[in-house]
Amino acid sequence: MARLAQTAGLNDVQQEILSTVRNFVDKEIIPVATQLEHRDEYPTEIVEGLKELGLFGLMIPEEYGGLGESLLTYALCVEEIARGWMSVSGIINTHFIVAYMLKQHGTQEQKDTFLPRMALGDVRGAFSMSEPALGSDVAAITSKGVREGDEYVLNGQKMWLTNGGTSHLVAVLCRSDEGHPEGTPPHKSMTTFLVEKEPGFGEVRPGLTIPGKIDKMGYKGVDTTELIMDGLHIPANRVLGGTTGRGFYQMMDGVEVGRVNVAARGCGVAQRAFELGVSYAQQRHTFGKPIAQHQAIQFKLAEMATKVEAAHAMMVNAARKKDSGERNDLEAGMAKYLASEYCKEVVEDAFRIHGGYGFSKEYEIERLYREAPMLLIGEGTAEIQKMIIGRRLLEEYRFQG
Repeated sequence: MARLAQTAGLNDVQQEILSTVRNFVDKEIIPVATQLEHRDEYPTEIVEGLKELGLFGLMIPEEYGGLGESLLTYALCVEEIARGWMSVSGIINTHFIVAYMLKQHGTQEQKDTFLPRMALGDVRGAFSMSEPALGSDVAAITSKGVREGDEYVLNGQKMWLTNGGTSHLVAVLCRSDEGHPEGTPPHKSMTTFLVEKEPGFGEVRPGLTIPGKIDKMGYKGVDTTELIMDGLHIPANRVLGGTTGRGFYQMMDGVEVGRVNVAARGCGVAQRAFELGVSYAQQRHTFGKPIAQHQAIQFKLAEMATKVEAAHAMMVNAARKKDSGERNDLEAGMAKYLASEYCKEVVEDAFRIHGGYGFSKEYEIERLYREAPMLLIGEGTAEIQKMIIGRRLLEEYRFQG
């Protein structure tokens, strides 16, 4: 294991899982990641390998065929996978948010139906909150679900679905005014619908269209899409938890897991950037010696390593807080904010260490340089994290006058 980003207090099972994942990353992901990323090719063989390792069931309870591991174990695995290729960690992140929401909020029938197949990776999940016009303003959602007999009819357009094309199950947040009188706050009249579909693009079931992949600067390979609902009929038993009006809280619970995941991704990408930077600095010579022996480069390496350590520690703290059953929105917000910002800075420093070669697609750091910005906006921008952190701090440090 590398010297940086070590985690104290792990048991033998956790250490074995992490060792297995790290070996898989080194042998199966890093050697092919840049080539697949340049082709924007979905990593089918890598995903099949993750299924064989049981990683799609990592946090799903053993009674449903999963490994029943903690959020901490999952986050540390994500850190390792993102170190290899961040897009692969995105594939499992959205899957696990949906699995977590089912585990925490689903009816028994919903758990029995989906979780065993999700644990095997045979059913993969995606979740959908955002819309083209609302960004981070979740309360402004316009997509709507209207009750018609034993069904709901969904209409609206959603945006930025990771796994939009390859998923089988999408958790979709919509307005649902049924049973909620006029004037009810928007966040109390939202419902999460479990939408089953076939993988692919175009009309994947009557009333549901998944347009082609969005062409992105980075974060390639994984499919990011829109979702268009036009008279989509959903059985009433596919309301998550069986009761309308709880969707906002269910989604926010899932997003807390997602923010720990994004923090873990930032840690993994930053660690890989450090590895590339410190290795290149010892190979590249200027003025008669390796550039690693120049004080300016040593200062950069020192700053990079410190940021990797700090981000990792905050990510671990946020995961352990969630595992304890305590509220962790403050810790998750801090971890996501710090890890994504530090990731950007560490990647840029590694890019600078590479000099002109960092601008070449032959070097891995070029890919990381395009991937890091996604973490600044995924699961809420830095500004959203600061709002969450600030509000929670005022709750904890309320002035008593």
